[in-house]
Amino acid sequence: MTELLKITKIEGVVPILHFEGNIDGQTESLAVEKAREVFDSGERSLIIDMGGVEMVTSAGLRALHTIYKMFTPADAIQSWNAEHENETFKSPYFVLAQPSSQVHYVLSIAGFLQSICIYPSMQEAIDSFKS
Repeated sequence: MTELLKITKIEGVVPILHFEGNIDGQTESLAVEKAREVFDSGERSLIIDMGGVEMVTSAGLRALHTIYKMFTPADAIQSWNAEHENETFKSPYFVLAQPSSQVHYVLSIAGFLQSICIYPSMQEAIDSFKS
């Protein structure tokens, strides 16, 4: 059996999980588990490289939302909302990079573009943590 979702991890300015394959019902728990390992190691920021992702289903969206909630403290959202009335909070702790146009479209119609920064290149995603 081939891997349905291959995940590799790279350390740097911020940890990067490279996803390849499908994020769906069969791989949802694996995606969350790998992100949890990063979080449990003490990291509080994460980039997910979506460059190798072919498909994201509703279960995949649920996995990404779970990871977003894991890396985005609720008090940061509350603070932002208190200071920026009628503005949308975008997590500075969790970003996605390099989704294909098809995956980007799915993320867009699911509303993920409102609260998660999605960068067209890995370098832009990495640079977002330097400022």
